Amino acid sequence: MEEKYGSLFTPWKIRDVEIKNRIVMCPMGGTSLFGWFELTGCHFDKEAAKLFLERANNNVGLIIPGIAPLRDTFWGKWLWQNPKMFEDLKEFMDEIHKTGAKLFIQLTAGMGRSWAITELVAPLHRNKFTRAIVKPIIDTSHELACPSPQPARWAPDIECPEMTVEQIHEIIEAFAKTAKLCRDAGVDGVEVHAVHEGYLLDQFAIEFFNKRTDEYGGSFENRYRFAAEVVRAIKEACGDDYPVSLRYSVESKMKGFCEGAMPGEDYVEVGRTMEESERAAKYLQDAGYDMLNADNGTYDSWYWAHPPMYMPENCNLEDVAHIKKFVDIPVVCAGRMDPEVGAAAIAEGKIDAVGIARQFLVDPEWITKLIEDRLEDIKPCICCHAGCFNFSSSKGHANTQDLTDTMGLARCALNPETMQSKKYQIKPAKKAKKIAIIGGGIGGMEAAIVCAKRGHSVTLYEKTDKLGGVFIAAAAPSFKEKDRALIAWYICELSKYPIEVKMNTEITDVKTLDADEIIVATGAVARKIPVKGVERSIEAIDYLLGNKTVGEKVVVIGGGLTGCEIAYELYLQGKQPTIVEMQDDLVTTPGICLANTSYLRDFFKTNQVPVHLETGVSEITEHGVVVKHKDGSEETIDADSVILSVGYTPKPLATKGVRVIGDAASVGNLRTVIWGAWDVAMKL
Repeated sequence: MEEKYGSLFTPWKIRDVEIKNRIVMCPMGGTSLFGWFELTGCHFDKEAAKLFLERANNNVGLIIPGIAPLRDTFWGKWLWQNPKMFEDLKEFMDEIHKTGAKLFIQLTAGMGRSWAITELVAPLHRNKFTRAIVKPIIDTSHELACPSPQPARWAPDIECPEMTVEQIHEIIEAFAKTAKLCRDAGVDGVEVHAVHEGYLLDQFAIEFFNKRTDEYGGSFENRYRFAAEVVRAIKEACGDDYPVSLRYSVESKMKGFCEGAMPGEDYVEVGRTMEESERAAKYLQDAGYDMLNADNGTYDSWYWAHPPMYMPENCNLEDVAHIKKFVDIPVVCAGRMDPEVGAAAIAEGKIDAVGIARQFLVDPEWITKLIEDRLEDIKPCICCHAGCFNFSSSKGHANTQDLTDTMGLARCALNPETMQSKKYQIKPAKKAKKIAIIGGGIGGMEAAIVCAKRGHSVTLYEKTDKLGGVFIAAAAPSFKEKDRALIAWYICELSKYPIEVKMNTEITDVKTLDADEIIVATGAVARKIPVKGVERSIEAIDYLLGNKTVGEKVVVIGGGLTGCEIAYELYLQGKQPTIVEMQDDLVTTPGICLANTSYLRDFFKTNQVPVHLETGVSEITEHGVVVKHKDGSEETIDADSVILSVGYTPKPLATKGVRVIGDAASVGNLRTVIWGAWDVAMKL
């Protein structure tokens, strides 16, 4: 292991619990050991247990599973009323401790206005009659209850009800009872979720959300009372020496409802300011908390707590390091943390440990590889949120996430085995075959690796001199360094298996191939729009690959994810982009995480990038674009260049007698490409 990582592998203590190294696997929704959003109610989740045990065997120091609601989302049963679950937990903790790792259970008071109410559930809540009918199954009013009546984050037309004092006391009691069951099961500590990210306890703490006039609102002490009473109740039930961590946001990074602040922006904070945070951190420590697991943000500025690739690496480190000066307890920093930077911060005493989350989903062995100096073998997380946390929303819509995703968070776009080990697994093939794969994009490379692992003889054909396919273009923007690292990882991984890679080899007829099975991964082609002058436009891929250059004023036709990322990159280069989109919002495709899309929307708004929604294109001229607005009026937008980003159409080389995967089968994203490759490769 390189010396620069040395400080990551020194022991430290939380209260009296010694942790063997400074790497914390942070909590992620869907990784709860007590299940997640399941109709059967909470139970000991064997799939999550398997995930954590594998990471524990690969040198993680402290594991904090994803949030465990104190009360089941369905049927309303309290966790402490399920003793069998804690018996199973005790057996699991014995296995965890054999690895030398420690584990804290994260318990949540709830989400309040941040509850990601879905498009399916929202209509049931809006109607008083249906709300009453479904209440025994899912009590939406309970889930949405918050300090004061206010709009729901995911459906602003829904007003969240005010939580009663009786409900507050019931939650505090549940924290204490559940924490004691955790302690008795051998769990090393608990984490309270959370004065963080705009969840329920944070809503009580932030004056912007809390307009109460009773003992839980108004003054600083009243607003933080709920969180303080929680830790005191846990300590009373479990003993003062039982460690209690707090998930904590240093600053809210909020400009208003559903409006976050950009990194480096000069703005007026409406949530928790740094000045208040300095006082709050000390106050919460004195109340009894033994650690702060810290970052920034709320659901209104979600990209701080769940940083997409647009956010800087180590984006929360400066703020978290500052707040450590005001407490005596350990402080963990999370948020796109780079291990090398984290190690240096620990060595300098700025933080006590590094919190890392999604990297554990994509590569369970990444710490072991770091220790063994196999950095090139670490599969990188690209911060896409496509499998782990793809809550999505656009104008006029609640959470548009697919129901199967709502019920199955913490999966990984790049690693189908994560939290899906029963569905996706490598098994030796019953009969070794000769497999020909046409197309060296991500789908083709993934299929080649899976087939080779299963014992097949694989030949991969790529018509160009580069592997990566259309993902080379996707990885071209300056902020896509992790995407470029992923392509490099694939090329490295291919070399480990007996896979014959034939570059500069274009296959035009599948019948010429000597193979038992043929996989077609030839991707898709860019769409055109039937407007006059379209030939004057530049296709998105040509721009991204650098095949064509653009002027200073650039109109991007298409406000989907690719179009927005191109406009973002143009702005970073100092150019003047304008986006034209027919839909009523940018990036309306379901399954693209709100943390990603809200960053782009907020960025364009903050930096006054012109965005024309519900607007069509009538003509592309020599000097710009003629557009037609919703009201029928036309406008000419001056432009030196026009980039066309209106989607793609599958272009399989063949469809009969072959297996078609990736965008050649159906245009999607990296998740559909990779999971689809497994779906086919596992059957051969």
